[in-house]
Amino acid sequence: MIPALQHHGSSSLKAFFAFAALILAGQAMAANEIDAKVEAALAAESRPEAHRERDRNRRPLQTLNFFGLKDNMRVLELLPGGGWYTRVLAPVLAENGTLYVSIGTNWIKENVLVEPGFEDVVLLENSANVRRPEGSRYYALDDFDFGVSDLDMVLTFRNLHNFDPESRARMNRQVFKALKSGGLYGVVDHTKRHMEPENPENRRRIDPVFVIEEMLDQGFEFVGYSDLHYRADDELRYEVGRRSVSGNTDRFTMLFRKP
Repeated sequence: MIPALQHHGSSSLKAFFAFAALILAGQAMAANEIDAKVEAALAAESRPEAHRERDRNRRPLQTLNFFGLKDNMRVLELLPGGGWYTRVLAPVLAENGTLYVSIGTNWIKENVLVEPGFEDVVLLENSANVRRPEGSRYYALDDFDFGVSDLDMVLTFRNLHNFDPESRARMNRQVFKALKSGGLYGVVDHTKRHMEPENPENRRRIDPVFVIEEMLDQGFEFVGYSDLHYRADDELRYEVGRRSVSGNTDRFTMLFRKP
């Protein structure tokens, strides 16, 4: 028994442990709450207006809550593109966690990471591995290694469809390797009709059943899915860049876990 409580009976002891539990719970909540930080990142003055216009469609707070993001995590964002999610994730993780970015990082390296507030984002240089073979509709990845381990989470948004199956397998294998046991892999992408043959209209869509199968092949567990980005009026017939579809594509949102 703690000496200071030896002579004060069980009620004092219970009160002490109840108080300690309350403090620990409060600390955990403070360390893990992301809602206010996401909302602050979305409202940042430095955020481009074009990014703000997509908030309603992309629903970042609900999406990141579904994935289970906490502000003290070590998170890797794959293929950050123009930095839409980078501008949200970096401020959320700045105080207690770490954001890593890798593959397809050239644009944000020159245009986002140089801005104030993004100095602590860790750039993992793997962009040189991305290439597009002549005549192919897909990008390819050569063998690579992220060079980090024990990550809490990896996220990628509307990117898997750009790669051939072998390159997706290579990428997902390295994600599995980089995550800690229990680590999470969140994926959002444009929905392709199941088993539909390739055609010019579905070149930037991917079959969610294939994605699940590929993840299971790498050893991931399927945690679940969300209908956050379900769009009933996307007939899955047209290229996602068409005016009738752009900004309103049906997207699957899925979460996987490394055992």
